[in-house]
Amino acid sequence: MESILELSGVSKSYGAKRALDDVSFSIQSGKIIGLLGSNGSGKSTLMKLAAGLMQPSSGKLLVCGEPSGQRSKAVTSFMPDKPLTESWMRVKDAIGFYKDFYADFDAAKAEEMLQFMNLKPLDKVNTLSKGMNERLQLTLALCRNAKLYLLDEPIGGVDPVAREKILDAIVKYYNEDSCLIVSTHLVRDIERIFDEVLLIKNGKLVLQEEVETIRFSQGKSVDELFKEVFAE
Repeated sequence: MESILELSGVSKSYGAKRALDDVSFSIQSGKIIGLLGSNGSGKSTLMKLAAGLMQPSSGKLLVCGEPSGQRSKAVTSFMPDKPLTESWMRVKDAIGFYKDFYADFDAAKAEEMLQFMNLKPLDKVNTLSKGMNERLQLTLALCRNAKLYLLDEPIGGVDPVAREKILDAIVKYYNEDSCLIVSTHLVRDIERIFDEVLLIKNGKLVLQEEVETIRFSQGKSVDELFKEVFAE
C-alpha cells in the first residue's frame, strides 16, 4: 500500500533556529492520526510542510508519492489554526467560495455538514462564536475530496460543547480512503478519535505508535504517555 504521507530525514530551519530535526515517518490511508506536542514543538511547521506551503531545508517529503508543492496541494486539504474566511462573508458565501476554488469540493456533503453543525447559510462569519467558526472551517476542509486532511489545532480555545461536536464531525465525515492528521496539545479531550499518534518534541519525532498498542502494551492512555514525555 502506497503511503499517503512520507517524510525522510526532513529538517526545517528558520535562520539559526531548527524547527524540525531529521524527522522520518510514513502514514497510510484509513487512519486518523494525532500529531501531538507542546506549543513550539514543531507541529505547525510540519503541517505547513505537508500542506505544501513551504519546503524543507533538507530531506524529502512526499504526498501520495509526489514531492510537496503545487501538485500535492491538489490532494491535500489544510485547515490552518487561523480562519481562511473573510469577515464580510456569510456562511453560504464561504461555501460558494470553496466550491468555485476547489474542483473536488462536495457541495452536497457541505449542505449535510452545515445541518449537522447547526450552521445557518445566512449567518455572518463575523458574528459566529469561536466554536461555531471552527465548525465552519472544519466543514470547508472536510468537504473537499482529498487524500490528505491536515487540521491544525481544530479544538484550540473552543468550549466543551463545540469541542465534542467538532470531534464527532471528524469521525462521521472524514473519508476512510484518505488520511487525516490532527495537531493538538489538548490530548485528553481528543485522543478518543485517534488510530495512531506521532509525538514530536523540540523538533524531533520521539514516538510513532498505534493507540491500541499504547493502551494494551503500556497500560496507559495517550494523555498519560504524553504527560510523561513532555514532563522531562
